[in-house]
Amino acid sequence: MADLLKKPVKLALIQLASGADKSHNLSHARSKVLAAASQGANLIVLPECFNSPYGCDYFPQYAETLLPSPPTASQSPSFHALASMARESKAYLIGGSIPELDPATKKYHNTSLAFSPQGTLLATHRKIHLFDIDIPGRITFRESEILSPGNKITILDLPEYGRIAIAICYDIRFPELAMVAARKGCFALIYPGAFNTTTGPLHWRLQGQARAMDNQVYVALCSPARDLRASYHAYGHSLVCDPMAKVLAEAGESEETVFAELRGEEIESARGGIPIDTQRRFEVYPDVSQGPCKFEE
Repeated sequence: MADLLKKPVKLALIQLASGADKSHNLSHARSKVLAAASQGANLIVLPECFNSPYGCDYFPQYAETLLPSPPTASQSPSFHALASMARESKAYLIGGSIPELDPATKKYHNTSLAFSPQGTLLATHRKIHLFDIDIPGRITFRESEILSPGNKITILDLPEYGRIAIAICYDIRFPELAMVAARKGCFALIYPGAFNTTTGPLHWRLQGQARAMDNQVYVALCSPARDLRASYHAYGHSLVCDPMAKVLAEAGESEETVFAELRGEEIESARGGIPIDTQRRFEVYPDVSQGPCKFEE
């Protein structure tokens, strides 16, 4: 446990608004990433669908082809923009997510790309759980009308620091993913997400704190900024929770970058004081991380 997080890492969550112009969205993201790096961020996160408006009507229009990898610049300008941002910033970059079209299956996915400080692709996560909800009189949304789900848990190694896991938005409501990631030695769970103004006030912070409390790791949720002119109103409030579920930093609704320093001692302290990691009763209930899990590592 002592080397779960090998040394402190400064995390930045970039909460930004994205409009109809993809080129502008990419340029805007670059300026925010470089600004975060100039303030010492080693691990930088962008929000869900950062290169496009969020919504089922937009996914096909903004979708890019990522396979075979690496794609050409014309197939995926966002891939190349993210790789360049990572190289320029000299930081690990979790590129929120972008709409993806798989040319082999002709299916669309909501996909997150993670890059090294050298601009090398480290991991690809396709959103596993699709946002299909119906709260009468409030909001109805069905991602499955357009998107197809991924089928792998995404864990990646940052050699200087340790392991992190990446999932997207609605994935956070399914604690099994977080449990598996924690059992596999991740020090942080990163969720680019776009909760809305109905579900956000109810569960955004609660979900972040719950995943942190359950697993005694850091949890980061990175939202788009709220744009009331858009068809989908993101909640905002990007936040970081520590291993005791304390909210270390939280944005408001507008564009903002929030920072937090993640330290291994905090994980050790949480697990030393309340040692749930050693008190689990796997003879009574199964360890989900020992099941037939599919990994992207």
